[in-house]
Amino acid sequence: MDKSTIGGIFLAVGGILLGLLLEGGRVSQILQPTAAMIVLGGTMGAVMVQFPLATVVQAFKKLAWVFLDKAEDPSRLVETLVGFAQRARKNGIVSLDAELTNIKDPFLKRALTLAVDGIEPEELRKMMESELDSQAEHSEKIAQVFESAGGFAPTIGIIGAVLGLIQVMQHLANIDEVGKGIAVAFVATIYGVGSANLFFLPSSGKLKIKGREEQVLREMTMEGVISILEGMNPRILETKLEGYLFEQEQEEPQKA
Repeated sequence: MDKSTIGGIFLAVGGILLGLLLEGGRVSQILQPTAAMIVLGGTMGAVMVQFPLATVVQAFKKLAWVFLDKAEDPSRLVETLVGFAQRARKNGIVSLDAELTNIKDPFLKRALTLAVDGIEPEELRKMMESELDSQAEHSEKIAQVFESAGGFAPTIGIIGAVLGLIQVMQHLANIDEVGKGIAVAFVATIYGVGSANLFFLPSSGKLKIKGREEQVLREMTMEGVISILEGMNPRILETKLEGYLFEQEQEEPQKA
């Protein structure tokens, strides 16, 4: 589990609820299913209008990234690539063909397969860079889905509040009911602003960070395979790849 995400959610929600209780309020006052239905339904509908359905579905599948720390250890990737380089230097690049069935990373497997098949380094770089650009664009769209949801939710919350006030105005003769109705109406605004700032926008930011981490690993993979194909000394390759670890190490505190 991603400790930062889980801890952040508990801290944010806990702080808000504690503040409510200290002010003499009750949790039941903000539990309004109809308000939640208006905000969540309206927000999801607006997102589906903006993005293709396939992109929205993929975005919610990627939502697990926000809560799970599934990033590959970059140090292990360096060890793997250096091991391939040592074997290729000793037995030739074709000897790595036996390793292909054991590779789980699709990007590494494709790159190494092309290298074993004898493609030229420059051509391999062009093909892998094209795939990197495509994957980066895809990751950006996934993050934009939640970023857009964070923009729509507060406005949909205001719509829910206005709908509630319309119902309140129909009962002006009973002042007690008017007071209760106004309180309930503004719950929709809380849901809209809360979901945007506590979930949708933070999720977008976290997906951007993890997408960049994945991009760095793929860049490492591409450079490693091309260097192996060019016959680079394994020790030099290790030093070269370790330069990519700096960015990963800088991002580690955000995941702690």
